[in-house]
Amino acid sequence: MGRVAAAIGGDDPQALVQRMALIAFAIRVASAAIAFVSQIVLARTMGEFEYGIFVFVWALVVIFGDLSCLGFQTTVIRFLPDYAGRAAYPEIRGLTATARVFAILSSTLLALTGGLWLWFLADSIASYYVIPLFLGFFCMPMIALGDVLEGTARAHGWAVVALSPTYIVRPLLILAFMLAAIAWGAPHTALTAMVAALAATYVTTVGQFLNVVRRLGRRYLAGPSRLEFSLWLKAALPIFLVEGFGFLLTNSDVIVVGFFLDPESVAVYFAAAKTMALVHFVTFSVKAAAAPRFAALFSEGDRPALARFAGETARWSFWPSLALGLAVLAAGHMLLSLFGPAFTAGYSLMAILFAGIIAKALVGPGETLLIMVGQQRLCVVVYAAALAVNIGFNVTLIPIFGLTGAAAATAGAMVVEAILLHIAVRRKLSIVLFAFANPRQGHAQQRNAIP
Repeated sequence: MGRVAAAIGGDDPQALVQRMALIAFAIRVASAAIAFVSQIVLARTMGEFEYGIFVFVWALVVIFGDLSCLGFQTTVIRFLPDYAGRAAYPEIRGLTATARVFAILSSTLLALTGGLWLWFLADSIASYYVIPLFLGFFCMPMIALGDVLEGTARAHGWAVVALSPTYIVRPLLILAFMLAAIAWGAPHTALTAMVAALAATYVTTVGQFLNVVRRLGRRYLAGPSRLEFSLWLKAALPIFLVEGFGFLLTNSDVIVVGFFLDPESVAVYFAAAKTMALVHFVTFSVKAAAAPRFAALFSEGDRPALARFAGETARWSFWPSLALGLAVLAAGHMLLSLFGPAFTAGYSLMAILFAGIIAKALVGPGETLLIMVGQQRLCVVVYAAALAVNIGFNVTLIPIFGLTGAAAATAGAMVVEAILLHIAVRRKLSIVLFAFANPRQGHAQQRNAIP
């Protein structure tokens, strides 16, 4: 409690990072509750079949909407702390504006391509997926813009502005629009849910855009902009590969289950994964707070401080994840029953997924550390290998073991990811990124490392 009070009241860089982590954690707690309740309401409203269609399509839309930014949402975090430290205001204006425009254009192009592909291949796709997918393509530009706005806000330490639109406002609006549509006589289908998601996404992102632009106008006076597009793009593309592989690694299980199994199975798996994902927001909160601090320490050249802070983030990730995960498992059967009687079949999947989540929490935000110190290419290799393992496990195990195979494949891929990140950080940065590591050992290795 004393450390929490110090983080809330302090104004040094360490306290600022801890305070942002606490705010991000609080938002994710609220978000987890909102998402959990909304998914229960949607599942009970639509039934397993329609709910399975919706979660499969929405997962695809969110994945490709995020990927369509091509890494610019994190490139903003990578460069803004350095620009702010040098008072390079023309570069800040150029970067923030360019990231927004680029996200809109690239996501629109991807959505148009997907729409044409779906138009020509509609006959070979299950009919109940076609129209929801078309609606999903219209969501993608707003999802991409929202990701860039989130990155811009995170780079400035505006945790509430960064996280609340995506993790609180949008799920609340989806649920509200869905219930309103049903009250007005709309059918209880995935199509109605996708219309609600489309409306909620546009309302949320437009509101976030107006808020972020207003804050930027107050912080930086109007003036000329300077574009370093080649530099930003050069940094963004490896980040895109890293985050793309990481995002696919996190969500590919739902997608592969959707390809191999029926919508009812997708619904059961998604409910189990979504319930266990309550643990993920611990690591997410640490990553959201640590990224700007990693970039700042690296820019300042303070390698021992970077090693100390990296070790702390691993401990911040592991212990809360362990405690929360055990609590979720203890209540798992009851939580799944809230979705409906058929969903309790997914309880055994939660225990399998928990093993992978804890393995990942042991090394904390390792991929964020590598990206913020310019090791994007190494991170690409790590995530490409982990994604290949994940897809290989899923394709092999799902046809044989069904949903149990999907959970085992996902957990196994998380273990591989954690091992590879630990090795990469240790060899490249001489930092022992492990929750149980002796901090003095990491500091000694850092002092002996070649600059």
